[in-house]
Amino acid sequence: MSDLSVEPIDSVDEADLPAGVDAPEYVLYGGKGGVGKTTCAAATALASARDGTPTLVVSTDPAHSLSDTLGVDVPDEPTRIAEETPLFAVEIDPETAAGPFAPGEDGPDADPLEGAAGPDGAAGPEDGGLGMGMGGLEDLLGGDGHPLAGGAMPGADEAAAVQLLLEYLDDPRFDRVVVDTAPTGHTLRLLELPDVMDSMVGRLLSFREKLSGMMGSVGGLFGGSDDPEAEMEAGMDDLQELSTKIERLRTALRDPDRTDFRVVMVPEEMSVVESERLVDRLEEFGIPVGTLVVNRVSEELADVASFDEEWFVAPDTENCAFCRRRWEVQRTALERAQGLFRGREIKRVPLFAEPVHGEEMLGVVGACLD
Repeated sequence: MSDLSVEPIDSVDEADLPAGVDAPEYVLYGGKGGVGKTTCAAATALASARDGTPTLVVSTDPAHSLSDTLGVDVPDEPTRIAEETPLFAVEIDPETAAGPFAPGEDGPDADPLEGAAGPDGAAGPEDGGLGMGMGGLEDLLGGDGHPLAGGAMPGADEAAAVQLLLEYLDDPRFDRVVVDTAPTGHTLRLLELPDVMDSMVGRLLSFREKLSGMMGSVGGLFGGSDDPEAEMEAGMDDLQELSTKIERLRTALRDPDRTDFRVVMVPEEMSVVESERLVDRLEEFGIPVGTLVVNRVSEELADVASFDEEWFVAPDTENCAFCRRRWEVQRTALERAQGLFRGREIKRVPLFAEPVHGEEMLGVVGACLD
């Protein structure tokens, strides 16, 4: 095979790139992993900041690629990454996120409640945690698999990340927050957390009442604490506080005046199926999806954006048999998605021959999303 080389694109005329976006204060991109959510989020954030709007782009995907897309190192704290525009970025790291559901220092398999402090800084049982040293109480909670008996907490990494996300959504420094969400399954688990918390808190309250008359005699079950009932109260306060915060996020997601949840897909059958499932699940939560982004479409840039660049090379569907066959696959997938498109705004981003990273290429993508 001969060596391959890619010629750099000619400089894009900045006058053609979008400045500002027509979107509410929160823009979230979701969808199946690998469809281009990070690219869309970065492009939207860049366009938003170009008109002087203080904008934060957030990655909650454990497999971060925001740094690579933007071409700069993105830290785990909101940091301004552009001198010319008020663009800020952060990659949330659940491993370092603080809170009652943050993964423990011993890794993702450690007790997710260990080391959690109460709302006033009061430590929990044993090493300051809420989940260990529970003796035979795990039987009452349903066995060793229950999260409060030292098992894996459902959505623990999302719970840790959402605590930071909520802080950023409320941060007065930013007029717009653009979120690159984790792949579909992670996003849905995050949205289910308030219901999980409500169930857990309710069971804890019931157990507390059952045990209130015998707490003194079973103190050893809680790590030998002098006041296990107070520590259980602190633990429940933590649970309720986190549940309340996540419910606030879900409320914001349900408000189309505040949030635009955009589902990203590629024109392939499995991506369409996954997108249909995501839209259905979001609608079950009362979260409207007003925008669908179809990425990597085999068509001309001029067909989806308001400018035509000579450097853009579209797949030759007339003379290239491979390109023509791929286009037929895409058309079939898009036809299947017609019902999904109905009543929603559709944004199309073409398939680029060049790598999509850096301000110029992200600006071109932003023009397609404008």
